[in-house]
Amino acid sequence: MLTEFRTFVAVARDGTFTGAGRQLGLTQSAVSAQIRRLEEFVGVALFDRTARSATLNDAGREVLAQAEEVLGLVNRMVTQAGTGHVTGSLRMAAIASVQQHLLVTALRLFRADFPDVSVRIVPGVSLSLLAHVDASEVDLAVLIRPPFKLPPELAWQPLVSEPMVLAVPASLPETGWREALAVHPFIRYDRASFGGRLVDAFLRRHRLAVHEAVELDEIDAIANLVRAGLGVALMPRTRDLDAAGLRLLDLGAAGFERQIGIVIRRSADAAGVAARMAACLHAAAQGAA
Repeated sequence: MLTEFRTFVAVARDGTFTGAGRQLGLTQSAVSAQIRRLEEFVGVALFDRTARSATLNDAGREVLAQAEEVLGLVNRMVTQAGTGHVTGSLRMAAIASVQQHLLVTALRLFRADFPDVSVRIVPGVSLSLLAHVDASEVDLAVLIRPPFKLPPELAWQPLVSEPMVLAVPASLPETGWREALAVHPFIRYDRASFGGRLVDAFLRRHRLAVHEAVELDEIDAIANLVRAGLGVALMPRTRDLDAAGLRLLDLGAAGFERQIGIVIRRSADAAGVAARMAACLHAAAQGAA
């Protein structure tokens, strides 16, 4: 709860969620989420809130003194350690399709430098992982590039681009991708995901009518459905995709890509473990190129 305590102290000193957010490089919603988690943790409201301010109540004033004591103790521990030996934890999030290879390689590099830092991986779809970073629930996330502008507090770092292809069962007679989409049932990459939005935009842009069959998010599951002869699918050609039983049709001049990258707070310490993990991810991505 150290992050929440730091945010609590900042709000208590500034008197507003917005002002504290500016100091910490957080959005107002992220500050609100952290204060809410802290209040749930201690079991009592800490502020008297109005539309423009947040004033400590009696419980808040008591917790403030204890929070400042805890944070001071932590700072003294870090200062006294002074040996360059790093301990602690790293919270990161990652979509499923990067956990099989890219993340494994990055973790191997990271653990070589920081063997005593524990790493927690939070899975999920890109939209939810982005929200985790925005709320400071994780330190960074590896996800599909959002189709909208990020909040100014967050930075995008590209890692890899994956071409989108039309996957068809290997047993089907050879045909073009347009004909395959027009004739066979369509297994849709979930429209609630950033990757699925790319597919939906592609279909709309080219005015392609498809015969909807199944909609889901998991890439390996989509491939399995195609392999089983249940339809065709527009999906990314990931590094770890098992192409057995599939024929992957290039989209030619109409082709598009899914971009994978890192979302991290701009205020992240350049020498901290989150930034070092980001560097390991970049090294892993370059090795995979």
